Parts: sequence; C-alpha cells; structure tokens
Amino acid sequence: MHSRASQSSKGAIGIDFGTTNSSIACADGSSDINLARFPYLGGLTDAYRSLLYLQQVKEGGVNTLKSWTGPEGIDQYLAADVKGRLIQSLKSFLSSRSLQSTEVFGRRYTLEDLIARILRDLRKKAEDQFGLSIKSAVVGRPVHFVGAESQEDDNYAESRLRLAFESAGYKSVEFEMEPVAAAQYYESTLDHDELILIGDFGGGTSDFSLVHVGPTVRRREGVSGSIVGNAGVGIAGDAFDAKIIRHLVSPALGAGSQLRSLGKILTVPSWVYIRLERWHHLSLLRGREVLEMLRGVHAQSLEPEKIGALIHFIKENLGFHLHRAVQKVKSDLSNASRAKFQFSDGFVDLEAEVERASFEEWISEELGQIERCVDSLLTTANVLPKDVDMVFLTGGSSFVPAVRRIFETRFGAQRIRGGNEFTSVARGLALKAMDLHLARS
Repeated sequence: MHSRASQSSKGAIGIDFGTTNSSIACADGSSDINLARFPYLGGLTDAYRSLLYLQQVKEGGVNTLKSWTGPEGIDQYLAADVKGRLIQSLKSFLSSRSLQSTEVFGRRYTLEDLIARILRDLRKKAEDQFGLSIKSAVVGRPVHFVGAESQEDDNYAESRLRLAFESAGYKSVEFEMEPVAAAQYYESTLDHDELILIGDFGGGTSDFSLVHVGPTVRRREGVSGSIVGNAGVGIAGDAFDAKIIRHLVSPALGAGSQLRSLGKILTVPSWVYIRLERWHHLSLLRGREVLEMLRGVHAQSLEPEKIGALIHFIKENLGFHLHRAVQKVKSDLSNASRAKFQFSDGFVDLEAEVERASFEEWISEELGQIERCVDSLLTTANVLPKDVDMVFLTGGSSFVPAVRRIFETRFGAQRIRGGNEFTSVARGLALKAMDLHLARS
C-alpha cells in the first residue's frame, strides 16, 4: 500500500494494462478523474485494446514492416485483404520463462518489446489528450499473474512488465494491486468507514482483496485503505471464453474427429484445439510446420471438410472475429436465459442456440475455483461474511450471473455493488498516485 507514486506537473497518472483492454486515467487533485478516450468504429472508447498488429507492406518496391496497436490495430486488421500478425493477451505470458521472444516476418522480438510497443502508443495518445508529458505512473498488477505458481514467478512477471514500461519511455513506475486500486476508487464515493471485499475480474485473472476503507482509515493511514488480505486465481474471462470455443467451435473444426494412418484409426491431435481455445495463442499455429502437419491430417481425415475449415481458420487468422462472436454470446447470456452463437466468414459458418444453464455447466470448474479462492481469503483473514459491509465487483466477467451468485450467496444481493466496471481500476490507480504524491509533499 505504501509504494512511492509518481506525479507529473499537471496530474497523477494511473494505468491499467489489462490482458484484453487497457485504460489510462489522470487525477489532478480535484474531484474529477479524466480517462483517455480513443476512436473506435465511428465512436469513442476508454478501453484501449491490448493488442498489436504487424503487417508487411510494399513501399517503393521494398517490404516494410508496419505496426499498429489498440483500436487502430483492429481497424487495420479488419481492412487487410491479406492478414498480417495479430498479437493479443501478451500480459498472460509475463510469468512464463519459456516464452522470451517470438519471430514476426523474419525479425525476433522479445515479449517486453511487444508490450512496450502497445504502452508507447497508449502513452502518446494520452499525452495528447491530457496536455502533459507522461514519464511516470502508478500501474496495476494482478495479485497473481497468469501461470504464476510462486511469489518468485509473480516477481519475475512484474519485473518484465516494469522493463516493458521503461522501454516505452516511462522513467518511474510504481505498482499497485489491481483490486486495491478498485477499492480506492470505491472509497472515493464513501462518507463512512467500511470493510469491503473487492472482486476484480480481468481477462486472465480474478483478484480479491479485503480492505478497510473510509474517512477514518484515510486519516489514520495517510493513504487510502488498510489491507486485511489478498488472494487471486489465474481464471477469468479468457477461461470462460475457452469453454464456449470448446463446446461450440472446436467440434465443427474437427476436434475429436478421426483419421486413418497406416491402417490405424487415430484421433486428430488435441493440442491444436487447446491452442484454439486460448484465442491469443491462435497466431502460434500459423507456423509452417504446424500447417504442414494439418495438411497431412486433412489428407487422412475421415471428416476432411472440418479439418479444411480449421486450416482456413488458422491461415486467415480469424481469432479476433471468433473472439467477438464469443464475447457477444457471453454478454447476451448475462442478460437472457438463452442466446444465439453466430460466426461466419463465408467459408466457416457456425450457428448454435446456447442455454445459460449449459454455459454455467461448462464453466462450473472455473466457478468452483473462484469460490474456493474467496472462501480461502475469508478464512485466512479470519473474517466472516457477515462482517463484510460491502462487496464491489469490477471487470467484464463480474456481469456473468453465475459469478455474481457466488457473492450473493455469501453476502446477500443487497451488499453487492458495481460501477464503471471496466475503468474503476485505472481511476483508483490515478487516485493512488495523487494520494501518495500529496502524502510525501
């Protein structure tokens, strides 16, 4: 809670670099918190997609590698007749020691290089809007990074994220737990003290914090909040998406189908579909060796049309289109008991009716892990559910009814709050930066 924050001459900056979306906020000491906004599909959005699109283009007869990030990256990707390389969910790889770099169009880039490219654009666009030079920020991080199995793994992931920020031109970066930042945002609306549970559901992680907040705590601590306990699990929106893909998409692309090889009946390799489920891994399937293997499978398959559809899907890099279709049906199921899943690009056409009850059964294992994480936090902190005054849920998956029921069952629906679910972490990080600046002034 007492990390040193950075302060520009005109405002304190908070950055929520997320697995799927990123946000950047500026607090200037007044009651207002400004969020950077970005053009997208004819409108404006405060969610900057955490993606990078690279494409080779001919300029003067010479191949030149160009790159775009965020909403511009999406626009360029959708407009391209021949698709380049769309790279997404880079935050999910930070704890992996095996993934140090990747080759794109014959050039090798470290993971930190790729993340820095996104952060650099995010900073420049925010500088133009806020009218200041951003060289420092308070940055959010999950309680546990995706794939982290120890504190050493978390420290390693944080150090890589710090290096990416430094490569993007940031001179000073301080980290704060994302649910603690969300707690600070919630606290800014309070005129009394509370013990709150913050649930922050991102793309890759679900993080929880028990925090004492309110005017008395602020006066006593000098900064916002008194942490009672933290817990996190590497399961969130991406894991829910994976189950939708497993049940609705993979079977139509050959998962579980058979092939005849040397007189034997074999099953199509399952690891391909595991990559497909993690749609940000899809670009890893576009290598020559994988595609040659799949062409061999296609020639021997008992259902060649499905393997042909899979090869088309990979070659055309349709992961983003699939992600949009999955996100839509997941959102629709949050508002209705049934929804229609639709995906079509003219070659691969998928359509299915989905019951909310079926979706909840698909994600039952993930829901159980979230439940156990929340219960473990309460037990470790020696806090009973009745002692928690309010539960503040933030992040996209907080809208999933089965997720909300976890908290309604334990705390009662009347104690569940939300608001600015996609930007509360960035807002809280900016407030944190301002508070810590004032505390040491």
